[in-house]
Amino acid sequence: MVIYLEGEIDEAIQLDDMTPRQIVAELDKHVVGQRSAKRAVAVALRNRIRRQKLDPEMAVDVMPKNMIMIGSTGVGKTEIARRLARISNSPFLKVEASKFTEVGYVGRDVESMIRDLTEISVDMTRQEKIDEIAEKAELNVEEMILDILLPPARSSSNSYDFSPSGEEAVPFGSADSNPESNKAQSEQFQRTREKLRQQLRDGKLDSRLVELEIREKNYPVIELAGPQGVEEMGINMKDMLGNLFQGRTKRRKMQVDEAIEYLMQEEEERLIDMDQVARAAIERVESSGIIFLDEIDKIAGRESGHGPDVSREGVQRDILPIVEGTTVNSRYGMVRTDHILFIAAGAFHVSKPSDLIPELQGRFPIRVELESLTVEDFKRILTEPKNALIKQYRAMMATEDVIIDFTDDAINSIANYAAQVNEHTENIGARRLQTIMEKLLEEISFEGPDLEPKTQLIDAAYVESMLSETVKDQDLSRYIL
Repeated sequence: MVIYLEGEIDEAIQLDDMTPRQIVAELDKHVVGQRSAKRAVAVALRNRIRRQKLDPEMAVDVMPKNMIMIGSTGVGKTEIARRLARISNSPFLKVEASKFTEVGYVGRDVESMIRDLTEISVDMTRQEKIDEIAEKAELNVEEMILDILLPPARSSSNSYDFSPSGEEAVPFGSADSNPESNKAQSEQFQRTREKLRQQLRDGKLDSRLVELEIREKNYPVIELAGPQGVEEMGINMKDMLGNLFQGRTKRRKMQVDEAIEYLMQEEEERLIDMDQVARAAIERVESSGIIFLDEIDKIAGRESGHGPDVSREGVQRDILPIVEGTTVNSRYGMVRTDHILFIAAGAFHVSKPSDLIPELQGRFPIRVELESLTVEDFKRILTEPKNALIKQYRAMMATEDVIIDFTDDAINSIANYAAQVNEHTENIGARRLQTIMEKLLEEISFEGPDLEPKTQLIDAAYVESMLSETVKDQDLSRYIL
């Protein structure tokens, strides 16, 4: 599962200037509690910055501070890793260890995680390059559109002045040896072009039809037999066959706004050097990539010799060289994994970290145990984070002019119910709050825009009426909550 990060962080402080204390403070805005885990990842991130400031001879021997987070589901393991990657603007990949299989079995190859991380890094680097050249690309596309709407003057009388109103005017560039006449025509042409430019920027020409010559991008369907797909093999079929199938062009009519979008894509491809992007992306992966290896407890355990566990130790041995440091072949080039930060996580209810093979244990020297969430933690999760659950539900219902007010006793009651259900059924941590909130606001969400009155007060009595029967019925709560 690839997670693409969105959102903004406070850019007032650059990452190089952030102390571990400031990194923890940034994590506190989104994740409640888990002080020890936050301190561990903050130190790991700060050590990466310290390593980059060392002499190259020393830096090459400083290994990343890989760690294992131990805690039940829903306590914040994934969220801490995601927020850490966002703070550092690093390529980040979350992947489940249980999806990999030992070499020789049908399934995903462990090296695919490095290829996926490289793809994410390429996308990030390419987007940054696009942002850099965006202004230049927009100006170039604007000139192209103006050239189509108002072709430059030529020696023949085939080019016409399309006035801003869209009416055809006198041709430019007709044979005339009078320099003054040519100068007047040139000035008139520029005035008309500037009027068109302003109308184009104001969006008044978006619905006008223009004719463009576009490249065909049809690729043949090629199927390869084997457990690995084309991309898994590090082969880029579009690059191999692009020149064969993109040579033909065709003329197509489209609206100006569609033409601008198409030409922007073409101009971005022309202005961006993908070889340079690939080199920068690989360097970014090697120096600041983060891989969150979830469910590592599912592959912990020694061989039983039969049954579904037959490949557990094999998967561990396949993951070992990736974490230890090796070179993986990707479609963009060779990627070294020596300094990628690996954060493993697992509940370890059945197994324990010592059930991993000793070699793999040695590559995760830092162990952090996350605490189970209490009622007080649930209250804070509902209200404190930047995009807390209650803030989310308020914002969503506000789009339909419905105002929801939660009283303090309602928040206490919701937290108590969440803790009670976690205790009597499976403990899924903070995720239980989502099931509770959905059940609680079911009627309000359904009625939506038809709801009267528009302001709804959620107090302890309302929470009791909506949830008490379901929570009391143990069999029912297992299915609904």
